[in-house]
Amino acid sequence: MNLDELVIYVWEGQADIAERVERCMLNLGVDVIRADGLSLSADTGELGNAIAVVSVTVLEGARFTRQGVEGTFGMPVLWVSANQREASPGSYAAEYSHVLPFDFTGAELRAMLVRILRRMQSNQRQVQRSGDIIAVAESMQRLLRDVDTFADCEHSVLISGETGVGKERIAERLHEHNSCYGQGPFVVVNCGAIPDGLFESLFFGHAKGSFTGAVTAHKGFLEQANGGTLFLDEIADLPLYQQVKLLRVLEERSVTRLGSAAPVRLDFRLVAATNKPLRELVHEGKFRADLFFRLAVIELQIPSLEERGEPDKLAIFHSILRKVVGEDIMTELGEPPFFIMDAVAQMYFPGNVRELRNLAERIGVAARQTRDWTADGATERILKYAQSLSANTLPVDAGNEPLLANRSNWDMDERNRIIAALGSNDWKRQNTAQHLGISRKVLWEKMRKYQISDGEPEVPR
Repeated sequence: MNLDELVIYVWEGQADIAERVERCMLNLGVDVIRADGLSLSADTGELGNAIAVVSVTVLEGARFTRQGVEGTFGMPVLWVSANQREASPGSYAAEYSHVLPFDFTGAELRAMLVRILRRMQSNQRQVQRSGDIIAVAESMQRLLRDVDTFADCEHSVLISGETGVGKERIAERLHEHNSCYGQGPFVVVNCGAIPDGLFESLFFGHAKGSFTGAVTAHKGFLEQANGGTLFLDEIADLPLYQQVKLLRVLEERSVTRLGSAAPVRLDFRLVAATNKPLRELVHEGKFRADLFFRLAVIELQIPSLEERGEPDKLAIFHSILRKVVGEDIMTELGEPPFFIMDAVAQMYFPGNVRELRNLAERIGVAARQTRDWTADGATERILKYAQSLSANTLPVDAGNEPLLANRSNWDMDERNRIIAALGSNDWKRQNTAQHLGISRKVLWEKMRKYQISDGEPEVPR
């Protein structure tokens, strides 16, 4: 969508801004419609390419703020006010809107419109689905291509990635696309939850009568996975003495149950996953090098949600939301309002897809139960709570000490350089990271290190 395809509805109240908007949009091919007193219906124009410009003076109009354009049609709202909007039960929280000062210039208005258009295009971008894995970002598409390339082989795979990025789902895809082992079982083992003293019984199995309480024979995880895939999640959590025992079985490709003398031949595909840097653990002597090289014949790195960017984040959020709400109710409600998608796009999710899923499910349940995206302010409260958690992840280290207390330990030139880059890129993380020549994850880490919050000005040394 370009500016010349845009329709702007202006609610000006007593502020007299419609004429100024028209002048700013002159020669750009933008339709500006004065909407005071206009009762919009779903048939009024193409609301999918419309933006509302609203003066703060009409905030008291309950029709707009409670049942109005943003809540009903998903139209983004640009507020014009001398100050940020005052919070009230009848209006959306300020962080859900785009705000311009009353004496805005034409350049400021156009820059804000371009920012909103980019977000609208991001929300509407074509989503590539592979099974139930959403991949818009090139990094995720490249990962899926690698997964499909290595799926039809018998070699071990080590999957690395932060908590919540979907390591088990990638392991399932490796299994499902494997012609050799895909028809066999997919056995999942959480290596961080193996009780001391039960490793041999759980992994190797036991024969009947091998110890008190062994009233029947039992197949261990290794034998259960025979003919299929054994997925060892959180492999770094296995103690060294257990790593030795696992390595021997993997090398011999046979297992002997406790209390038995008959070895059982094994034929399975091994996939392991970790959120820890195994190579560093090997150097520190906390993980066996021989086991690492046995596991890491093929290595796959899953990008974090922040590295994947806003298009993936919003596509995943929308997909989960649709499943929770249900197709029938989603048809009844229409697409989620722009302010919901805009708020989610700006959040940081340290728990990655798992944390994003929780937020989508909470909002989806609220919408499904109330048959309304904004009933009783439930969605706004959920978003504000999630945003407060997101904001709390930005300061680093214990204590969250005030800015001045940490400044002596900071490179203030770098801090100000990052703030300046953020400001020149409308505080969009992805654009700023590209501008600085670093990854989005590195940018987040620097923002946490220097306790940089949105809209913060540079601070003199």
